[in-house]
Amino acid sequence: MTVHGEFEVDAGPRPRRDSVQVDIGGVKVGGDAPVMVQSMTNTDTADIAATVEQVAALARTGSEVVRITVDRDEAAAAVPHIRDRLMVRGIDVPLVGDFHYIGHKLLADHPACAEALAKYRINPGNVGFKAKKDTQFAQIIETAIRNEKAVRIGVNWGSLDQDLLTGLMDENAKRAKPRSARAVMHEAIVQSALHSAKQAEEIGLGADRIVLSAKVSQVQDLVAVNTMLASRCRYALHLGLTEAGMGSKGIAASSAAMGILLQQGIGDTIRVSLTPEPGGDRTLEVKVAQEILQTMGLRSFVPVVAACPGCGRTTSTVFQELARDIEDFLRTEMPVWRDKYPGVEELNVAVMGCIVNGPGESKHADIGISLPGTGETPAAPVFIDGRKALTLRGATLADDFKALVIDYIEKRYGNAA
Repeated sequence: MTVHGEFEVDAGPRPRRDSVQVDIGGVKVGGDAPVMVQSMTNTDTADIAATVEQVAALARTGSEVVRITVDRDEAAAAVPHIRDRLMVRGIDVPLVGDFHYIGHKLLADHPACAEALAKYRINPGNVGFKAKKDTQFAQIIETAIRNEKAVRIGVNWGSLDQDLLTGLMDENAKRAKPRSARAVMHEAIVQSALHSAKQAEEIGLGADRIVLSAKVSQVQDLVAVNTMLASRCRYALHLGLTEAGMGSKGIAASSAAMGILLQQGIGDTIRVSLTPEPGGDRTLEVKVAQEILQTMGLRSFVPVVAACPGCGRTTSTVFQELARDIEDFLRTEMPVWRDKYPGVEELNVAVMGCIVNGPGESKHADIGISLPGTGETPAAPVFIDGRKALTLRGATLADDFKALVIDYIEKRYGNAA
């Protein structure tokens, strides 16, 4: 909390809620571990080559855990081969198996799959039905215990336990002042998650192997449900707005929902569930998740590139092209730079388009350039560590600035390796 005169101003997110830490294949989630980024493939898991390529791409982008669909025998049989091929390529990202309906059978029939996965994700709404529900749930938990694996109990309002929901609706109808159907649905989601976690612990799975998630597709519902869940347990929580949507809508909705919760100290791991454009880049969901955490000051993944939005003073596209090129270049190099230049993810670069805010913004960055706007002298001052270092001119201006960025990184972070 920062104090200004008579006013107190929040200077950052609240401290993280106290949660039990979980180990997922060597990646720590919850407790004092940083909020973890995860993603999910959309390949047919039985297509080993395609799945390996997509997992590798997600891991290179920064996904710390990758979930894959395990929906039939062919997919379950493929899992250990996928794990092995990734290991040969030096990619040891933990794999999570996503099970629905027949997870108990697939794990029993394919012990190599059960061993290769770092975590099992199950949904109490479809793990089994009627008399078989508790038995099939117990079989999955027992498999996790034998293999020393973590389990995510993921409740989704699209497949909520209908018996539980109906019972709560009936109880609510008898109240003198019934709550809204929406509030009852929230309670059903929370109860489903907590009841299943209690069952898992009674079977013998420790709280340090349990992650809970409660997923809905509306921002306010996600905030409400996870606020309730966080107040009623210490399990590690996974956040995600399910069916967030495509493009800017999905990004905005996910950012708004998870931003509110993260600001309150709620959430130990996140996924941004974007619908990709046909043939689109699956790694976008990882980049957005990282950007949410980085812009909130919770973690640093890649150098930040500040760039002005452009206006009538910036009819040239040079600053836009340079900002894009610098950002793409930095992100592309990060898999190598993480080891070569420790701390480089905290670098700040400014690419500004005119004299109005350009020099000031550039001075605030570690290295920045203020390109000439419409009608300005064709000169671009470069500021390094808050001081004007030189002025660039001519057709090679963009390439010259890129070279200066690389030189700055080498000098500042190269000695830290």
